[in-house]
Amino acid sequence: MSYIHLTIEKRSQIEVLRKEGYSVRRIANLIGVHHSTVARELNRMEGEYLAVKAQQLATAKSANKGRPLKLTPQLAALIESRLQQTWSPEQLVGAELAGVLSFKTIYSWIHRGFLAVTEKVLRRKGKKPSTQETRGRFSVERTIKERPQEVEDREVFGHWELDTMVSSRGKSKGCLATFVERKTRFYVAIKMDNRTKESMFTAINSLHSTLTSKLLKTFTVDRGKEFACCEQVETKFGIPMYFADAYAAWQRGSNENSNGLLREFFPKKTDLAKVTLDELTNALMLINNRPRKCLGFKTPFDMLKHEIRKLI
Repeated sequence: MSYIHLTIEKRSQIEVLRKEGYSVRRIANLIGVHHSTVARELNRMEGEYLAVKAQQLATAKSANKGRPLKLTPQLAALIESRLQQTWSPEQLVGAELAGVLSFKTIYSWIHRGFLAVTEKVLRRKGKKPSTQETRGRFSVERTIKERPQEVEDREVFGHWELDTMVSSRGKSKGCLATFVERKTRFYVAIKMDNRTKESMFTAINSLHSTLTSKLLKTFTVDRGKEFACCEQVETKFGIPMYFADAYAAWQRGSNENSNGLLREFFPKKTDLAKVTLDELTNALMLINNRPRKCLGFKTPFDMLKHEIRKLI
């Protein structure tokens, strides 16, 4: 039987039963608590046990629980600033407050109203089941099983995962081509007019024009029809494209996770055709400049710069 806090009603029962001469174990069985709970309760008071006095003592002790608050005006200002920049409490502690306090403490301070921010600044995760692909099938050149081991190990820069982020189904054809580099988690999103292979090829061409082939070694994609441009991509850019298994989103986990981060700025009800370039750029800047636990609390942008310097 697990330990529970006693109420005034149970304390009154203890008082009556004790006066009747019942043993500690018998009292515990009758009121539904562990016998050690009753023993500790009786030992806290000298002389005759009185329920009202015991309740007053328990209330007074409860008011003194907890450690002194560590929150200073300077610390509060730092926490509030980083939360407004879309950092999570865990990222903040890992990057700047390691050893100072726990990220759970920050959550507690927010919920208890100790900070000048509300729960709205907290980033949330979670996805609904994805809609099944209904646009037909096409033959794939290479499956994920043929992908080099170095891609899986994440030790070599230049291996990317690709996906498409769509607007609310039936409301708009506007969408985004999304790219994430597996080692650095650097994330890119490019607007597309629709979810076709022509639009996807245009987006990949735009990425290639910016980063060049040195920074683009392989692509890992799902089996959406927009990636039917794979032969064209490999012919023009020499970049092999590997296809994940059907309904195996976990095989492109970095991209799925990064899309979830972008969804915090543009929820599924958003018409992505109406998202401006400035809005998209701002969201990507915030995402790529947040420290990541998987990167030792470095930012994807810093990791990207480091990899580029190694290639120069």
